[in-house]
Amino acid sequence: MKAAFFDIDGTVLDSQNFIPESTVEGIRKLQEKGNYAFLCTGRSRAFVRHPALLDIGFDGIVSGCGTMVEYQGRVLYYKRLDDALVRNTVAFLKESHAPVIMEGRYKLYADPEDFEGDPYLQKLRKEIGEDLIPITGREADWEVSKFSCMTVGVDMERFSRRLCADYELLIHDIPVAELVPRGCSKGTGILKVCEQLNIPVEQTYAFGDSANDLPMFLTAGHSIAMGNATEVAKKRASYVTDALHEDGIYHALEHFGLI
Repeated sequence: MKAAFFDIDGTVLDSQNFIPESTVEGIRKLQEKGNYAFLCTGRSRAFVRHPALLDIGFDGIVSGCGTMVEYQGRVLYYKRLDDALVRNTVAFLKESHAPVIMEGRYKLYADPEDFEGDPYLQKLRKEIGEDLIPITGREADWEVSKFSCMTVGVDMERFSRRLCADYELLIHDIPVAELVPRGCSKGTGILKVCEQLNIPVEQTYAFGDSANDLPMFLTAGHSIAMGNATEVAKKRASYVTDALHEDGIYHALEHFGLI
């Protein structure tokens, strides 16, 4: 029994929410041969809800960079951040002029005035509707497992120094950072799945395209970077397949004899 773990953005799904038919076909063939298929994403669970994505029929979801692990709809693990830490982190990010999105199990939180003209917030609103709520004034509703923030003009040395004790900091090529609770990553999510399902780590395959996939690449037995991946992801992967739009997932599954 083997298990494949797929990042969402840039790996299964493009920026326009398009999924190649070959990707769907490949993942289903993988499962038909008796193997597991998991999503393994930096998105918190509140933002994993696109129908076309879920209709593929994954066996489970590792979300929020390992802060939540599900198998067949059952929650195996969830890491919620302490409320006091959340308050302190939000205060620091706002003071640092780093527009922030708080990410939870059920909702995402952002103050619209911090993202004037940013199309990403519009994308979130379109996809999750009323489950995108303000940070300010909704403190009683906070339930958070990680943060994402923009870092344009931010003093990154001060940023890192202040936050590194509590968070794994994932700094992307675009001016965005993810703040993940220490001890959580896509890699730890894979290990929890392996432990629960008795799968040797050597029999795992990780597909990704960017910085937050590196812990997954370091953990899995086989790491596959998409052809459209960042250079750092390609350098850390054991295999580079074709791009998302060039049937990259299907070709890699063929290459490793998984379909």
